[in-house]
Amino acid sequence: MTASTFAFDANEQDFSEIVLENSNRVPVLVDFWAAWCAPCKMLAPILTRLAEEFNGAFIVVKVDTDEQRQLAARYGIQSLPTVKVFREGIVVDEFLGAQPEGVIRQILDRHIERESDRVRAQAMALHEAGNTAEAIALIEGASASDPSNERVSLDLARLLIEAGQLAEADNVLRQIPSERQMDSDIMALRIRIKFSRIAEAAPLIEDLEGRLAKDAADCDAHYGLGARKAVEGDYKAAMEHFLDIMRKDRRFQDDAGRKGLLDIFSLIDDSNPLVNQYRTLMSSLLY
Repeated sequence: MTASTFAFDANEQDFSEIVLENSNRVPVLVDFWAAWCAPCKMLAPILTRLAEEFNGAFIVVKVDTDEQRQLAARYGIQSLPTVKVFREGIVVDEFLGAQPEGVIRQILDRHIERESDRVRAQAMALHEAGNTAEAIALIEGASASDPSNERVSLDLARLLIEAGQLAEADNVLRQIPSERQMDSDIMALRIRIKFSRIAEAAPLIEDLEGRLAKDAADCDAHYGLGARKAVEGDYKAAMEHFLDIMRKDRRFQDDAGRKGLLDIFSLIDDSNPLVNQYRTLMSSLLY
């Protein structure tokens, strides 16, 4: 048994209650271990001590993989120790091996709620109510008081993009550590900035559509409309315009049609049927 107020053992029968339900309240670090695993014995006391130090801001759940083989198989455990971070019932992060305490603290920092997160939630509620300017001011204050909270930075960038403050949004993203710059959430925001800049420089939609009515091969018009539709969230229409560019001129702005499609794929979930549909259409034009 695990002797700690904030560390527990779990098995197949109580995993849902101990891990999944608790993850709706706080982050849950699930430590997949085995008695014969020496690195597991090094990691366990670090996790337990941190759980006590954070006083319930997260909990540790230990799963003995020798006894709980079904759980180990379900979560694809291939090496020990493996620690998976659960939030809202799903795995949101993980690390392998007996990582140093400093690394574990950095991982926790990504998932434990802070005061700036509560301010962030208030700001997003203001935005949803239509008070975007007030929301930006509030979340800028949260970012200034807690600049290391990337959740605040990302939401601030999202609001700035929606408000058309693209240079400011780009600057916020630049402040995020370099090792995170290629992460999908940051890349998606950069793509939104790119499309917003193209749309900002393009003529009005009705003018672009008028140009296409006269010349369906007008790649500049397709490109502007693709960007504008992407900004509006009409991804299907955007992809149609980028496909048309591929059909008409692969050399247009250094293969901008294909690149536009790839950017759209980065903005929508892989499970969306549009992704498979338009990947197939794109591939048919490549080969």
